[in-house]
Amino acid sequence: MKPKKFVEKTFIKLYERSFGENFDLPAMTDYGSDKIFMYSDVAKEIAKLHILFEECRINKGDKISIIGKNSSRWAIAHIATVSYGAVIVPILHDFNSNDINHIVNHSDSVLLFVTDKIWDHLNEDGMPQIKGAISLTDFRLLHQRIGENLNDSLLSLDEKFAKKYPEGFYPIHIKYSDQPDDDIVVLNYTSGTTGFSKGVMITGSNLSGNMEYAHVAIRLKKGDRMLSFLPLAHTYGAAFDFLYALTEGVFTTYLGKTPAPKILLKALEEVKPEVIISVPLIFEKIYKKMIIPILNKKAISLALNVPLLDTRIYAQFKKRLLSALGGKARLVIIGGAPFNSEVEDFLLKIKFPVSVGYGMTECAPLISFTGEYSEFVPHSCGKVLNCMDVRIDSENPYNIAGEIQTKGQNVMAGYYKNQSATDAVFTDDGWLRTGDLGTIDKDNNIFIRGRSKSVILGASGQNIYPEEIEAKLNNLPFVMESLVIEKNNRLIALVYPDYDAVDQTGVSHEDLPLLMEENKATLNKMVASYEKIAEIQLYPNEFEKTPKKSIKRYLYGNI
Repeated sequence: MKPKKFVEKTFIKLYERSFGENFDLPAMTDYGSDKIFMYSDVAKEIAKLHILFEECRINKGDKISIIGKNSSRWAIAHIATVSYGAVIVPILHDFNSNDINHIVNHSDSVLLFVTDKIWDHLNEDGMPQIKGAISLTDFRLLHQRIGENLNDSLLSLDEKFAKKYPEGFYPIHIKYSDQPDDDIVVLNYTSGTTGFSKGVMITGSNLSGNMEYAHVAIRLKKGDRMLSFLPLAHTYGAAFDFLYALTEGVFTTYLGKTPAPKILLKALEEVKPEVIISVPLIFEKIYKKMIIPILNKKAISLALNVPLLDTRIYAQFKKRLLSALGGKARLVIIGGAPFNSEVEDFLLKIKFPVSVGYGMTECAPLISFTGEYSEFVPHSCGKVLNCMDVRIDSENPYNIAGEIQTKGQNVMAGYYKNQSATDAVFTDDGWLRTGDLGTIDKDNNIFIRGRSKSVILGASGQNIYPEEIEAKLNNLPFVMESLVIEKNNRLIALVYPDYDAVDQTGVSHEDLPLLMEENKATLNKMVASYEKIAEIQLYPNEFEKTPKKSIKRYLYGNI
C-alpha cells in the first residue's frame, strides 16, 4: 500500500506540519559532534532567526545568501529563510572568493550566512548591499554595515524569544509564511559545464513536485537516519538529504567533510542510514577499491563460472557491500552524472538495492526516477515523473538519440536577471532544453547518451559520445579518470593515473606510458572502429569538476 500523500497546499507548510508532528524527535546533528538538534530545537532556532529578520527589516522576497559545508546550522538558516518568506541563495563553498562576491551582489542578497573560514577570504567592501554577515558556526556576528544594529539584535535574541513566548515554545507556535507556491523560494547558482553560473529561480511548486514524488517513491519513515554528504548548495543533495528528509521526521547527520571513500565509509558505518543519496563517482571508487581486487583473484574468477556457486558468491558480495555502507540501506540512489555501466551491471547482478535518477538544477532537480529498484530498467535513468513530460528531439526517439526536452511542475521559473539565457534554454513551444542527448522507451524510461555539446562528429559523420568511451577506459588498470577529446581529426584520451594503485603494486612511474599503451590496445578492442583512440596522454592533475562531479569539459578542448 502506498503511503498517503502530503495534504499541505504549499511547500513551506510541509515544515510547519513536520516540526509540529515530530517535535520531540531528533532532527539533525553534525558528524563528530555530540550536539543533537531535536525538531523542537530546530523550530526554536528558526523562530529566533525570524525575530532577527524582523528587527533587521528583512522583507518577504528579500534574498539571503548562505555559504559553507553541510552542517546543522546551514540547514536551520536555509529553512528559517524560506519559512519567513525570503529567498535563499545557496552558494557552493568551493567557489572562489571573486565568484562568491559576484553571486552575492548579482542575487541582490541583503544578508549573508557564512562559515568563519570562508569569510576570512571574502571582501566585505565588495558586497556593500548586505546588512551583515552571520557565522554558521554559532550564529554570532561577523560583520555589519555601518548604521545597522545586527549585533545588538543577535545578543538579545534569547531575551526577546523568551518575552515573545513567556509560557514556553510549543508546536502551536509554529506558523510560517502563507506565500503561494508560485513564488521564488530558492535562487540556485550552479557552475555547470559551459562557463559561468546562472541563477536558477526555483519556486515552491518546483520543490513541492520533488517532495511529493519522493514521499511516494523513496518513502523515508519517521525515525530513519540519513547521512548528508553531497553539497547542500546543490539541488540534488538539498532536495533529498535535507528538504525531503525534514518533512518525514528523519534524523540527518551532516558530514561536513569531503566524502573521500575512507572518510565516507567510516561515517556510513557509524550512522547506518536507511537510504543513501550519492553521485556515481563515489560508488565507482568503492567498486574499484573494494570489488575489482577480489574479482581479479583467480579462484574467484573461476568460481563465478560455476552455476549455483556464482549465486552464493554474488550474495556474499552484496552482504559485504551493504555491511560497508552501515548494514541498513534499503535503497541507494545514484544521480547527478552518468553512471559507469560496468559498475551498474555488477550492482544489479548481485541484486544490490540501487536505482538511478536523472535531473538538473533547472528542475529542482528530478525529471526521472524509479523508486522500486526491482523495477529499474538497467542503463536507464528511471521513468519520467508523473508531474513531468519528456520528449526527444529526434525523428526516432526510441532508437536515435536527440536532445532531451522537458516541461512540467518541476521546471524552473527562469534565470534571475537573465532573460536572454532564459529564452535560449526554452524552445518556442515552451519545453526546457536539457542539453543532454538520449532516447526513451515505450514505458517512458530515459536512456542518456551524452551531452549535446560534447558529442564528437566522426570522419564518416558518426556521432561519437566521449562519455561512453571514458566509462570503459576508467575501468582499466591504473586509470583514475579520463577525458576523450578530438584534435586534428584524431581521438585523444587524457588520463589522470591512479597513483595509489601504481604505488601499491610497485609499478614505476616511468612505466606508466607503456601501461597506457596496453590500455589503449585493450580499449580499442572494446569500441567501434570509429571510436578508437589514437593516443593516450598522461595528465598531471585531477580534472576540474562541477558540484555534480562532472568534468568541466570546456576547459580542456584546446589541449
